[in-house]
Amino acid sequence: MGGRWNLLLLALQLSFIAVLSNPLCPEGFFQEDQICKDQDECDPSEYAPKSFGPCGKDARCINTNGSFYCQCKDGFISSTKTLNFSAGTSAKCKDINECLEYTGLCGPNATCHNTIPHYSCSCDEGFISNTRVEDFHHGDNVTCIDINECEERALCGLNAACTNTPGSYSCVCNAGFVLKSGKLSISGNQEQCEDVCMIDKTICGNGTCHQGDSGHYCACHVGSTNYGNKGSRCTELKCGFFEDMNYLKEEFPLDLVTQSKNICLELTGSLKDKVQLEGDDILQRLLSMIDKVLSGGAFKDKRKVSIFLDFMENILKIVAPIIKSPGTKRSSTHTELQLLVRRGVDLPQGPVTLSSKHVKLDIKLETAAGELSSYPGFTTVSMLSYSNLEDSADGFFSGMKSQKFKIISKVSTVTVSNINTNHLEEPINLTFYHLNQSGESNHTCVFWDSSEEGTWSARGCSVVESNTDYTVCSCNHLSSFAVLMALHEIENKFELQLLTLVGLSLSLICLFFCILTFSLIRSIQGPRTTIHLHLCISLFIANLIFLAGISRTDHQVGCAVVAGLLHFFYLAAFCWMCLEGIQLFRMVVLVFNTNFKTLYMMAGGYGVPAVIVGISVLANAKGYGTERYCWLNLDFIWSFFGPACVIIIINIFFFLITVWKLAQKFSSLNPDMDNLQKIKAFTITAVAQLCVLGTMWIFGCFQFRERSITMSYLFTIFGSLQGFMLFVMHCLFSKQVREEYGNIVSRFCTPRKKSYSEFSFSNSSKVQASKSNHDTGESQI
Repeated sequence: MGGRWNLLLLALQLSFIAVLSNPLCPEGFFQEDQICKDQDECDPSEYAPKSFGPCGKDARCINTNGSFYCQCKDGFISSTKTLNFSAGTSAKCKDINECLEYTGLCGPNATCHNTIPHYSCSCDEGFISNTRVEDFHHGDNVTCIDINECEERALCGLNAACTNTPGSYSCVCNAGFVLKSGKLSISGNQEQCEDVCMIDKTICGNGTCHQGDSGHYCACHVGSTNYGNKGSRCTELKCGFFEDMNYLKEEFPLDLVTQSKNICLELTGSLKDKVQLEGDDILQRLLSMIDKVLSGGAFKDKRKVSIFLDFMENILKIVAPIIKSPGTKRSSTHTELQLLVRRGVDLPQGPVTLSSKHVKLDIKLETAAGELSSYPGFTTVSMLSYSNLEDSADGFFSGMKSQKFKIISKVSTVTVSNINTNHLEEPINLTFYHLNQSGESNHTCVFWDSSEEGTWSARGCSVVESNTDYTVCSCNHLSSFAVLMALHEIENKFELQLLTLVGLSLSLICLFFCILTFSLIRSIQGPRTTIHLHLCISLFIANLIFLAGISRTDHQVGCAVVAGLLHFFYLAAFCWMCLEGIQLFRMVVLVFNTNFKTLYMMAGGYGVPAVIVGISVLANAKGYGTERYCWLNLDFIWSFFGPACVIIIINIFFFLITVWKLAQKFSSLNPDMDNLQKIKAFTITAVAQLCVLGTMWIFGCFQFRERSITMSYLFTIFGSLQGFMLFVMHCLFSKQVREEYGNIVSRFCTPRKKSYSEFSFSNSSKVQASKSNHDTGESQI
């Protein structure tokens, strides 16, 4: 036991002696000559040649006493954004993009190029460094300066001037030369500047292009002018408007017409004796002469109004370009004028406003100038308001709806230098201040249409805003404008339409039964039955067309056809009614049982209306169809009412004589009392029929009066129920027709069937029994 402990003690002693003779060094050190020395972990000899060392790629190792740490090389940054990191971490070094990190690193007119691990700077195209080096860095005291290409070489050719720009240059054509592409300038030699007179054959409009020292100029042809601006295109002036002095001097003072003509001829170079054109003086004299015309009172003639307004539009277009920029504003006893003038090579742009006491105009200058291809080098806008022209132009509303109107604003003429104003891409706005406050809100914007001798029309104009004080109008063309107020509007429109629909539907059914009755029942056949039959046929077709097509105004030709058919068949109804009156007259006054031949009746019933309608179409085809209904135009309505009134008067004349003769026969106690009673019944029926047909159109005449709502209802009721009333008078009130209706009903209701011989005998007996009534066509009340 003691031996073992001795051996263990000996081993411990030997180990202690060994430690004392070779001591242990801490991590990061190594023992050399019994001394612990620092181990250089960054020593590259310790690693293979292709190895990046303990810190990895793009990093450098920094040794410390007993350890080391890592840093990214210049131009790199650690992924952990820390300056120092250890090899055991996940940090990696990535390249710094200096061009993104540091704005303006290379200075102005230079471009930064990122490289690994650094960057480089180079001057932009058109610039060069002051030290003539290609690449540089921030801090090298290098700047990029512009290269003046125009000094180094001839780049633009003979007909253009070189203009240096920062980093580049441009070629601008000399005066009188242009580029085919239409560009204002180019850089390089893609194309050359060429003579504008050769490139653009229309540059002078109605003139000839010539090349001069200061550029091209235009020599205007006879009848055209560029108002002394030789570089502008020539515009044709229509002096022919003033050439026909005969009709103008009847309406206006001769000096006004003569001077206007001379101004136009002087501008076009056609006047032999030259005059000095002073725009302001001409304008003042023109307004004075207009005052003289308007002081003579209202024209009351639409032809004169058309001539006057056309004259003003033409003379304003001629005089306006003579006025100096920026324009003028003048007023006289009967006029207010504001005139705007803009001159320049480029098209003007932007909104402008012209205003007077009663009217305000908002328009864009590009609208007034027109297209560049027709731009004459100036832009004019004029607005002329008249103090009393509304009195002359009031009442001419044939181009409007079938309604009564009144002008409630001043009339104003608007003109511009743009020659294409029939349809403007950008509409103008006109604000009219009402002459009197009006509680009515039914205002209409209109222009004066001279195409048909003169009328107010709403075509192309609409109301933007309206109240009791003013109305704002938007129009897509130019002319003379005003605002109208509808004096009355037919109220209860839905109720009237419902009455018409129900009444006409009932009448069509009744007329259909009338046509069947008069054409199929033999016992009542006769001349008057024939007249009744064709009267009902005419009214049936007229009512059917009215119901189906009176409001189909979307197709102009179709609407005119509907109006023509209504004109024909309503006149035919009156003609057949007139034939009935004449037939009664012949029966009573001339000889009993005297009848018309069927051919003569057809000629009178359908031939006369056909002649009237044919003449009307040849005289005025445009009179058929209005904006609201497919009926006759108000100016043309008497082509229907005239013949209708004549027929009514003729029938009244014949009926009065018939009644007088009947009274004489009754007073003489004529033994043929049965026939007299029948004729008396016929006469009463015919008079009642005349009242039914004639009364409707009498009420129709009152439709053109203001606020005729009562007449509207009466016209609608009587007009739509005509067929029903004819059925009542000629069928239900006729004893013979009622009996026939009863026989027909009994045949369908009686279960016993008659033999053919019985039916023939019964029918023949009825025919024989009523033979005395064939010629008169009995219709008793």
